[in-house]
Amino acid sequence: MLHFPWSRLTPQQTRYSVCRKSAAALQRTASEVLRRDHVFASGSNAATEALSRSRHAGIHDPTRWNIGVHRPIDRPPKKRLRYRFAIGESDRPDMPASSPTLRSLAKVLGLSRTTVSDALRGSPRVDPNTAQRVKKAAREAGYRRNPLAGALMSELRRSRGTAFRGVLAAIDFNEPDRPEAATRFHRELVLGAAGRAVELGFKVEKFLVGHAGVSVQRLDSILQSRGIHGVLLLPAWGEPDLSNLDWTRFSGVYTDYMIERPALHSVCSDHYRSMLAALQRLLALGYRRPGLFLQQHHDERLQYRWGAAFRAFQENQPGLHVIPPLIVQELTRGPFLQWFRRYKPDVVLGHDTTAIDWMESSGAEVPATHGFVCLNVLRQTRPCAGLDLLPRNLGARAAELLIAQLQRNETGIPEWPTTTTVAAHWVDGPTLRTAADTRL
Repeated sequence: MLHFPWSRLTPQQTRYSVCRKSAAALQRTASEVLRRDHVFASGSNAATEALSRSRHAGIHDPTRWNIGVHRPIDRPPKKRLRYRFAIGESDRPDMPASSPTLRSLAKVLGLSRTTVSDALRGSPRVDPNTAQRVKKAAREAGYRRNPLAGALMSELRRSRGTAFRGVLAAIDFNEPDRPEAATRFHRELVLGAAGRAVELGFKVEKFLVGHAGVSVQRLDSILQSRGIHGVLLLPAWGEPDLSNLDWTRFSGVYTDYMIERPALHSVCSDHYRSMLAALQRLLALGYRRPGLFLQQHHDERLQYRWGAAFRAFQENQPGLHVIPPLIVQELTRGPFLQWFRRYKPDVVLGHDTTAIDWMESSGAEVPATHGFVCLNVLRQTRPCAGLDLLPRNLGARAAELLIAQLQRNETGIPEWPTTTTVAAHWVDGPTLRTAADTRL
């Protein structure tokens, strides 16, 4: 076994190693001597000598040494060569072209990286002619800005090195005519999105657009200045319009059935499937005359899915009495009681639990003679059976889809907008008879 000749270290090499206080530096120096004198060192003896030498020199780094077998080299090591390429070019035809970067763009254009970055972000500090030249060069080179990288640097500069979390903007529309129950649904959506976003390294901030809120143009400016590129749109009672946002800079998900301006990916409850499942459960409990009441605008917003599922179930289930749904602009006591007394449903499905009081005032005994199902338990004013539309799950799923777009650097209006649906969860309650009552 040949031992490493520490005596062959020159004074300059020893001083360099001690000054650096690094076991790695000594190891590199040892390797140079090994190559120079064709000395082979391996095993525990060499490692022990190396560690002892480092400690004697005042280096207390407990790093383990691993001096391997080196081949004798008769020629000096090759010098590292620096290659200069044009943007997107390569020195070998069989190698793929490198992706253009801010550094390579700045070098070709003869500008600083800061100027190129500001020009691509549309900063007013850059001369318009220069900005146009930079954008043209970026397009020709195939450069594509990564919004997450920009958001990361902005957040790190603001937080001064604390833990980074990307930001998602939850956009709500301030609509005076929206029912209070919808506000509770939105609150649950945001809580679900925020919880899932934290797990994925993001946080959610809420912005209000419309009456008593900011304009769409102002929102665009705020999001760009904050480096926020993920937009989560909460359901609108009317027809939302965010087409004035510069969507080339944003990724978006809508938490309702469909948005036209612009057409984005969406996440929402599966109302059709949930209605069919609820009716199937009522059929198993012995109800044969189900009745449905809806507010017209609500049904239209969901593209008539509640009513379509109800009618389809009636038409395809033998033994059921066909009762036409009550669809009105505003639900009031008079029209409801008129419909209830005329068609005599044995179970009623709807959103407003006030209808239970109207049913009982007409002689019904809930649940002894009649039943009631609330189509959204967040809107109930008294305990009852119904459907939990799982708004927190919807918010969490929307956050996942939005973050996935950001991670893939997918911005802009999608070519093929998709809809992700989540079935509701059934909630038992005191407004329906039980299976045991059915057997009796």
